[in-house]
Amino acid sequence: MPREKEADAAEARREEGMELALAEGRKALAEGEVPVGAVLMRGGEVLWADHNRREQTGDPTAHAEMLCLRRGTERLGGWRLGECTLYVTLEPCPMCAGALAMSRVGRCVWGAADPEKGCCGSVYDLPADPALGGGTRWSAGTRERECRELLQSFFRKRRTEKQEPDGRE
Repeated sequence: MPREKEADAAEARREEGMELALAEGRKALAEGEVPVGAVLMRGGEVLWADHNRREQTGDPTAHAEMLCLRRGTERLGGWRLGECTLYVTLEPCPMCAGALAMSRVGRCVWGAADPEKGCCGSVYDLPADPALGGGTRWSAGTRERECRELLQSFFRKRRTEKQEPDGRE
């Protein structure tokens, strides 16, 4: 029975974390950013929640994950995040997956796979690379459909806006 309660609690945390990440992704969508949201948690405590801000800042590193890691380490007063979980709507890219490994994030939970640039299992499993310590565990597919649909709606709208009035690009 205790294992079932632990599993239920872990599932509830995943759902809560991903709901917060989806809310951040929706904010990004409203701001014209690629709608990726993330939240860094330690246990049940939210350390930081954010979304992509590359367009508004002009900073190519202003991915949701990087912003959460930066602010989370500031809040904790140290760079080691082994007791933390990062929830993110899209599988981390090479930069973000590297930052997860280098900050020793304990776990990353992501929603939609990125078959082109995803480095937590799709293209490469960077956090598991022994050269980087291999300490960050990850799990995929939490609320995958909602995460994928959020991204698809953004790119669908973007393609429509790029078309000429006669329908040609």
